[in-house]
Amino acid sequence: MNSILAKYAKLLVNYCLEIQPGDRLYVRTTTLAEPLVKELFREVMIQGGHLEVSFDFREKNRLFYAHADERQLQYISPTYRRAMEEFEAYLFIRAPFNLFESNSNDPEKVKIRSAATAKLSETYFRRTATRELKRSLSQYPTDAAAQNAGMALEQYEAFVYGACHLYADSPIDEWLAVRQSQQQIVDLLNSRDHIRYRGEGIDIEFSTAGRTWINSDGQTNMPSGEVYTSPVEESVNGVIHFSYPAVYMGHEVEGVTLWVKDGMVEKWEARRGQDFLDRIFQIDGARRFGEAAVGTNYNINRFTKNILFDEKIGGTVHMAIGQSYLQTGGKNKSSIHWDMIANMKNGGEIFANDEKIYESGKFLLT
Repeated sequence: MNSILAKYAKLLVNYCLEIQPGDRLYVRTTTLAEPLVKELFREVMIQGGHLEVSFDFREKNRLFYAHADERQLQYISPTYRRAMEEFEAYLFIRAPFNLFESNSNDPEKVKIRSAATAKLSETYFRRTATRELKRSLSQYPTDAAAQNAGMALEQYEAFVYGACHLYADSPIDEWLAVRQSQQQIVDLLNSRDHIRYRGEGIDIEFSTAGRTWINSDGQTNMPSGEVYTSPVEESVNGVIHFSYPAVYMGHEVEGVTLWVKDGMVEKWEARRGQDFLDRIFQIDGARRFGEAAVGTNYNINRFTKNILFDEKIGGTVHMAIGQSYLQTGGKNKSSIHWDMIANMKNGGEIFANDEKIYESGKFLLT
């Protein structure tokens, strides 16, 4: 275990975050991830950087929303503020105690908190868009995450570490190879300006004129394996059915279908979780799309109810309602960004400027 965590730390520090002498890294996680944080600290010290860590404990989030008054809801940690505004690197490690801890949080308190953090969130998006703030999101295997994925902890550990290429002699070399192969896809997509997804329950199109497709090669997410952009907001038209459950804020919504006209989601249905979906679409900016993407990581071959992995499943596409990515040229603003995933392996197609470039889960590259 120490050996695999040491490799994980080296990958995060040297590839994902590219820590240089003097860089300040802010790490946020839970106390369950202490073994990985120890290895991260060691590696950051070796590279000449500085590491600050914020550990959440069991039920901290629930207790906060249960007891915080308005003054406390609006309070921002000075350390967190300084990290978002000034530090060179930020790493969030998912290591949950209980994935459903936040389900009973008071929506009004959540709204107050979101408003209080909105300006700092804009700073975060602006700085990460240019890698002024180098950021990464990663996973530490815990019982809660394993149970949610329907696996034993040992199986889940193997799944997580395999998806990150940590069993390879050189994980960094593996991710450099991913970068190279996906660059061919990105170059193709960036040479076109009109995209259409077509498949079972799917016929949706959008413009990418003036937008940029990004090669997600493991730097900003670990693991990764996707190409993504933000569609021109008013250009999205059609219908899309998401065959995988859509999970957000501890809520699981199944059988989501969205009907879109001139960029606005006009109608929505869910086989299960309709009330939560209705509530989300009342949020400013939620009825426009912030992302369109294609998953390319074929080492991730099962659904785990964890979007860090699920949106990368090889042979899928996903679209996100809400906040756009500034680095792609997106302009939609929202307090949410909710990715929803559709299977394309059973005859799904992608067209770029009317040319078929993808079929049944694979790009048709010569």
